[in-house]
Amino acid sequence: MQRLAFDTYLDHVRTESSRFHEVLAGCRPEARVPACPDWDAADLLWHLTTVQAFWTKIITTRPAPAEESDAGRLERPGSYEALLTAFEVHSAALVEALAAADPHEEAWHWSSEHTVGASYRRQAHEALIHRLDAEETADLVTPLDAALAADGVHEALTVMFGDCPPWGTITPSDRAVAVEMTDTGHRLLVALARFTGTDPDDGVTYDEPDIAVVDAATPVATVSGTAADLDAWLWHRGSGRVHVHVDGDRGAYDELAAILKQPID
Repeated sequence: MQRLAFDTYLDHVRTESSRFHEVLAGCRPEARVPACPDWDAADLLWHLTTVQAFWTKIITTRPAPAEESDAGRLERPGSYEALLTAFEVHSAALVEALAAADPHEEAWHWSSEHTVGASYRRQAHEALIHRLDAEETADLVTPLDAALAADGVHEALTVMFGDCPPWGTITPSDRAVAVEMTDTGHRLLVALARFTGTDPDDGVTYDEPDIAVVDAATPVATVSGTAADLDAWLWHRGSGRVHVHVDGDRGAYDELAAILKQPID
């Protein structure tokens, strides 16, 4: 799959963030977020505010690495109106910072891709999924952009779940599940795999199930649906509303689903 153009990602950061703000501006602050039941609308609003503020700093101070204290450096406003204003300010700052940066320049990122472009892409999907959270909270769900959602399926499978740190190894098996997007025509082959390695920072050794998107395989099962439904499904959103269809080896699908049920950190 080809990635979207950087200008397209930037436009989605802008438009998805705007929709997020629009929906939450008309939502009760205490409304619960279906996909994150510990959060209410105010918590969701503050979460994306802090995320976008964090990545604004990462881009404007590139290529300096993130500091542990950065994530909690903002003081949460006391009123919902002030939360809405803070989001507008920090979201506009993120768009401005990304627009002023060369996507190919070096910048810190937690994934294996250390470029500004990694944040273009990640922040487009961060805004998209939390826009969906806002709409589900307000019961005002609108369609996701199919091209962005298809890119989101790819990003979820290759980066959010399938990225590998330099000290680890992902070893694919010969059992693969095809993930087919019925509206965009995209098809990804996801091999059931094993992740092994020892984290040099804390000495923890890993040997656990994982996934790897591969170029060629004969799939033993298929998961299909629209790009939007598959993207929401991968992010554990849209319970009871999104639909994916499973064909083939149910055991392979169950193994894949068990891996995908783990929280995305």
